Amino acid sequence: MTPIDKIQCAAVPDLPTATWTNAYRIGPEVVLSGMTAHPASRDAAQQGAPLDAQAQTLVVLRKLEALVQAAGGHRHNIVKTVVYVTDIADKDAVGRARREFFGAHTPTSTLVAVSALVFPELRVEIDAWARLDVDLRQAQPLASP
Repeated sequence: MTPIDKIQCAAVPDLPTATWTNAYRIGPEVVLSGMTAHPASRDAAQQGAPLDAQAQTLVVLRKLEALVQAAGGHRHNIVKTVVYVTDIADKDAVGRARREFFGAHTPTSTLVAVSALVFPELRVEIDAWARLDVDLRQAQPLASP
């Protein structure tokens, strides 16, 4: 049977009342729950300076990275993301944040507009999959036949 480890990460702790787990490592794969910029987004909104979509995306990507690091990897092990935005007009801001975070070695991705996220100030949620046995910086173009 493939070993399964529940990822523990001080920077992104599982909440004691949660009905989900932030991440599992299953063999070389890391499966990550959807992450948001909460509570930073709530704190910024309460201070009258809400985080825009680009800032929220960067917060989320750093959370995902922290979980992958806790599993023994790094950001370039993230091979797939699904991005949920509450306003499709934020797609370019999300793209800028992804380029800033990943550089030229971006994972595959799906972007979907949704009507709402769990808290009203949230604009972005991202879930992801990582493989600890690959590094996207090593990806080569596949030649056409």
